[in-house]
Amino acid sequence: MKKILLLLVVMSSFSLTAQNKTELKKHFEAYYKQMKSQGDIQGVINAMTHLDVLEPSQARKDTLAYIYVSEGRNLEALNTIGIEKKATDSDINTEVKAIALNALNEPARALEFYNLLFERKPGPQLAYEIADLSAQTGDFATAKTKIEYGLANVKDDMKRTFYETQQPYQTSLKAAFIYLKALVIFNEDKDANVETALATLNHALVIDPNFNMAVLTKNALLARQKGE
Repeated sequence: MKKILLLLVVMSSFSLTAQNKTELKKHFEAYYKQMKSQGDIQGVINAMTHLDVLEPSQARKDTLAYIYVSEGRNLEALNTIGIEKKATDSDINTEVKAIALNALNEPARALEFYNLLFERKPGPQLAYEIADLSAQTGDFATAKTKIEYGLANVKDDMKRTFYETQQPYQTSLKAAFIYLKALVIFNEDKDANVETALATLNHALVIDPNFNMAVLTKNALLARQKGE
């Protein structure tokens, strides 16, 4: 009789726990919808974190990490999904790692994930990121290959965002590739290639005369040329 009573108590406990978990899940699902409708990003993060604790999901973790990285919270994004490279990683997971590591000044590690994304689905936008990071790490051969790929495949309506000004701005992705080409040309031989780099920058500025980064770089090269 005691065994039967003990079994009933245990079963009731399991039932109550499952019921409480279900109710909590419903609560945080409703809370998530409310926060999303209000545009409350922190509320969305809180709701998704609670839901993941109640019902762990890699897809939810990936989405949560993407929200973090979109808000510039790169360490939190990586803490959510880790930095290991796995064959089973989703595109969102891989993109988050690439963006966050790049933002945290880890270009070599970020390149691993950008290259993986490019292998899965090549495109001009990814080619630019790989070319840019390759140039930063001194791999000019890879940078030039990706720049030529980008120039061959870029569309006129494609844009690239730059952040060196107080207000971020967009420029033509084609102009951005030409600007990057000028940087690679200059860095390959800083004494002999100034003229060629300037001529290349001028091509970028024909496409977008307001391309601030290209203007700044051109002015810096002209000053160098004059020995200032």
